Amino acid sequence: MTTLLESRYRSVLRLLPAYYRREREEEMVETYLWDLDRDEQDQSRPTVGEVASIAALAVRSRLGAPGAPRRYLLLGSAVRLFALFAVLIQAAAAVVDLVLEVTWAVSRGGAERHLFLSQFTGRGFPMGVVTAALWILPLLWTVAYFALLHDRRGLARASALLAAVPNLWPLIGPLTGALVAPDPAFATTFGLLAWLPALALCAAHHRDAPPARLPVGSPGLVFMAACVLAGASVVMLPAAPDLAWAPASCFVVGALGWLFWQARGSEAATPGAGLALAALGLLILAVRVAAVYPWLHVPMVGVYLGGALVQTAALGLLIVALAVVGRRDLVAAEPSLTRGDVT
Repeated sequence: MTTLLESRYRSVLRLLPAYYRREREEEMVETYLWDLDRDEQDQSRPTVGEVASIAALAVRSRLGAPGAPRRYLLLGSAVRLFALFAVLIQAAAAVVDLVLEVTWAVSRGGAERHLFLSQFTGRGFPMGVVTAALWILPLLWTVAYFALLHDRRGLARASALLAAVPNLWPLIGPLTGALVAPDPAFATTFGLLAWLPALALCAAHHRDAPPARLPVGSPGLVFMAACVLAGASVVMLPAAPDLAWAPASCFVVGALGWLFWQARGSEAATPGAGLALAALGLLILAVRVAAVYPWLHVPMVGVYLGGALVQTAALGLLIVALAVVGRRDLVAAEPSLTRGDVT
């Protein structure tokens, strides 16, 4: 006869995918109930630690654990590549922003240097610390990128989470009176641009996942190329940049290059890359639209509006093309997925 505790364990185990439950459910239930008095089982519940452990196992088993069906291997690969591409773009944008800001301050004379330094010293010690943190922490995207590709997963997770903290400032700053409230849509999407990749990195690059690998090129060369793309996009059109400009420029050029590379018959080397890039493109498109929307009805320099609209159109077209490639990957992985027979 099934006890109440056994039923509760089986309810929690439904978090696991069906293939995993078929193989391990009975063994896991037996282990959980081992050495427990049957008379006391109706008064007991799974502990918080056990539920958290099962939830973490559910994430790992759906994101590419060894022995998983191909659909989950593809999903795991896509989420890991999404995190890797997003971290790369964030790292390049952060480095380029810092280099260009320092270069501008140093090359324009004493007044500009004083203006640059006053952001750290002109509003008191607490705001100086906050400003320094907002300036330095994004550089940890670079640490996360190289740590991930050198299989230092703990360092990569910690660096990505810390690097994402400044993206919360548009939401927190207005509450402290230190910042004028930005557009809510922009503040939200700007936060998601950092936190979704950081959380995807933590979830998908788990202990059972394969090491992170770039589809093409070495980590250093790819990072340098991303920095050059981001920097060139800002320098060539200095009136257009906002916080979405450099990441969107990197994505457009990188995704276009990847599509051409795929067209040459190299698709087998990057399972899930189309889905990953399509998801990242949607995220960047949301930030792009949220950044430009408040300015649509404001008289301003047309270069900014024109550049933003061109980026928006390019992102939309690329997302459609990447979604087509991603669907092809899904069909190749398991035709039943396209009929909705997912368990």
